[in-house]
Amino acid sequence: MDSRERVLLALHHREADRVPISDFPWGTTEARWHREGLPEGVSAADYFGFDLWGFWGDNSLQFEPRTLDECAAYTVTTGTDGQTVRNWKDRTSTPELIDFAITSRERWEQVKPRMAYNDRRIAWDSVRAGYERARSRGLFTYLGLGPGFTKVCNMVGPERCLMAMVEDPEWVQEMFITDARLCAAIAEQVLAAGLDVDAGWIFDDLGFKHKGFFSPAMYRELLLPAHRLIGDVFRRHRKPVMLHSCGYVSEFVPLFLEAGFDCLQPLEVKAGNDLLALKRQYGARLALMGGIDARAMADPEPTVIEREIATKVPQAKQGGGYLFHSDHSVPDNVSFQQYCRVMELAIRYGTY
Repeated sequence: MDSRERVLLALHHREADRVPISDFPWGTTEARWHREGLPEGVSAADYFGFDLWGFWGDNSLQFEPRTLDECAAYTVTTGTDGQTVRNWKDRTSTPELIDFAITSRERWEQVKPRMAYNDRRIAWDSVRAGYERARSRGLFTYLGLGPGFTKVCNMVGPERCLMAMVEDPEWVQEMFITDARLCAAIAEQVLAAGLDVDAGWIFDDLGFKHKGFFSPAMYRELLLPAHRLIGDVFRRHRKPVMLHSCGYVSEFVPLFLEAGFDCLQPLEVKAGNDLLALKRQYGARLALMGGIDARAMADPEPTVIEREIATKVPQAKQGGGYLFHSDHSVPDNVSFQQYCRVMELAIRYGTY
């Protein structure tokens, strides 16, 4: 059984030979692993045989990135959405948002034409090469897109976006829908070009610790139509749609089902999500990916990660519908030896 067959069975709530496995190690994590035994020139995905491979569409405003300041510890740069961020040089973290391209509705109208489709939104040559390689190896392939709340926060800032959701919801919904139409156009172009990906994967962070950034009612009114619009492209082609959303998102799950999502990832433990509770309540309708506490991966006591996996994976995998993944990504406090142990346990407890 190859990776593609394995993942498709899981997404359709059927048991395969084992649970599919994938993860997103930080760049600094892979750099550490190369110092500790991961062969040079070999990615973690290739070394550990992750079952999923994907590429991204560019739904940004396509501003030219610039470096504004730099010192020994950090850089200050502008991004493709015009946001100004400060970021560490030698470690991975969430960048600090400093300034934004859009500070008013009038400014939005000026930059809105940048949200049109063009062929620069896919790196066609490298994507085709990667896609053909992934297909030849039997991997499950996906198109990743980063729309919605996270995207609009990058353009206007989280505080301005949240305030506008209350005071000017029509503007916020217009930004959500404009962005969703661009993402849908990217998906249509990818599929029309013969890149027959197996799924669409939307990345949109909606929560923090124990709470969403906004209410489920606001999600249904303002954001759900945008998520559904993008997902409809893949559903017309009979392809599943996955959602990545960091933070606490359990309260949104009924609405994710209403929006048409087939799989939810990464189920952050430290934010309050409970993999097994979600499996019991929604496992027949929603595939789950993740829920393995990355803090346990880093714990120096080896029984901690075994207990984490042994108490979750055997139950989560029953009847299919589960894909193994950390509860966010793999941070650089996880050694190569520790992660090798994680993979050993994932296969042992994930085999049917």
